[in-house]
Amino acid sequence: MVLGWIVEPLLAWYDRNARVLPWREEPTPYRVWISEIMLQQTRVEAVKPYFERFVSQLPDITALAEADDDKLMKLWEGLGYYSRARNLKKAAQLAAEEFGGRLPAAYDELLKLPGIGPYTAGAISSIAFGIPAPAVDGNVLRVITRVTADYSNVSDSKVKREMEEKVRDILPPARAGDMNQALMELGATVCLPNGLPKCEICPLKEICEAERQGNPLDFPQKNTKKARKIEEKTVLLLICGKKTAIRKRQEKGLLAGLYEFPNLDGYLSDEQIRRQVEKWGMQMVSIKETGKAKHIFSHVEWHMKGFQVDVEQESARFLWTTKEERQDRFPIPSAFQFYTKILEKEQGKAPY
Repeated sequence: MVLGWIVEPLLAWYDRNARVLPWREEPTPYRVWISEIMLQQTRVEAVKPYFERFVSQLPDITALAEADDDKLMKLWEGLGYYSRARNLKKAAQLAAEEFGGRLPAAYDELLKLPGIGPYTAGAISSIAFGIPAPAVDGNVLRVITRVTADYSNVSDSKVKREMEEKVRDILPPARAGDMNQALMELGATVCLPNGLPKCEICPLKEICEAERQGNPLDFPQKNTKKARKIEEKTVLLLICGKKTAIRKRQEKGLLAGLYEFPNLDGYLSDEQIRRQVEKWGMQMVSIKETGKAKHIFSHVEWHMKGFQVDVEQESARFLWTTKEERQDRFPIPSAFQFYTKILEKEQGKAPY
């Protein structure tokens, strides 16, 4: 089929059905950028409150460039993929130095900023500046391959670049941003993955090759994901009086620079925990198991077993914090959310 046939019906559908989203109401370059970075690997409904809080406290590039790292990570706490936040600040600092505190409009200039790849550059250029640049994410790849019944492997970077050029060719100059958003919206709400496409209400059903062939779930073709590595961990809620121990992770690697409850590799017994606590210079008063939890990262899964350990004295190895301090100042990633909730309940306050 001719891909250009989708433009008119898709834009008409988008005009009637586009979701009302905070970043769409005021699509400034900064707001589009922040929203697009947050939306990577994260659901729209989850992003909404984070976006509102983030732009209210860091309303522009200058504020973001100058933000304290702990404050930035606290605003991002729970969104995951924390390298996104670090790259936001790096990009803001570069934009402040080289572009006068503004995001450049040009697609190629945007690509020079940390954390901005072809998709995000296309989204900012088209939505905020009206430049006809393609913004091809997983939703768009799914729509295009289904509409055209294209069996190409979208995991191949060459294929993805070809898809970008196909989208570029059909972008209407006056509505490039709307067209990109319409493709994304269709993939996010109608042309769904994993056995759930709503073909019966799709505005493109009359011209969709996959619908005609009756095989939409055959698209897109992609490489099989490698199995994640499983790591077992023992998580300790070390409590002394009204304070709980946390520590800062290393500045590189997984969850870099964030705070965590002390944890150890493998599943430890009560006796092994007691000996470890003594190595840290503390005496254990009591111990009780707090349950098991699992957290999935891109390439690894943490299988965690938690314990609450009351100790007689604080150890200088850790930072001893109150509930209020953890809520207000110290970003603890969602990987530990199960234990954060248990701790807050134990200390007499609803989870934050």
